Amino acid sequence: MKLLGCVWGVGGVFILLLFAIYRLAPMALALEDASMELTHWFFLAVSISYMAYAEGIKGFHQGFAPRVVKRALYLKQNPRLSYVMFAPFFCMSYFCATKKRQISSLGLTGLIVCFVILVRLLSQPWRGILDAGVVTGLTIGCGSILYFLYLATIRAETIPISADFPWEEKES
Repeated sequence: MKLLGCVWGVGGVFILLLFAIYRLAPMALALEDASMELTHWFFLAVSISYMAYAEGIKGFHQGFAPRVVKRALYLKQNPRLSYVMFAPFFCMSYFCATKKRQISSLGLTGLIVCFVILVRLLSQPWRGILDAGVVTGLTIGCGSILYFLYLATIRAETIPISADFPWEEKES
């Protein structure tokens, strides 16, 4: 059960991200068929650059990915049936996290859902432009999860980020 929680936690989050890439990539790739003006190309470059930095580096690589891996490794050392069953949600800090982290995780998920609904209303090439940026950020996120998994398991390095467990909040 120790390994199952860790694999299900990281694997579930990873699959969720891959599914989002799978769903959004066709809209981004459809830009190839769209008539793009200079303005569109400019915003495509801005979208990809911004999302690579904001979502990919700042969001995923410096926060979400190391926390997911650290929480999954906690499951490996401290398996509880309820945590293992819902391991992807545990790893995304939806529960057994500080109130601040739970609110942040749930709030961000709500914002993403709203963003997805609004972007669906856009026509090409604008939808593809935004989706290209999101796909870039999600791809960096997937790579970041694999990177931190490699650091923690193969190289046995400590991940230098808080897992945001409630008991860590009381200790600091």
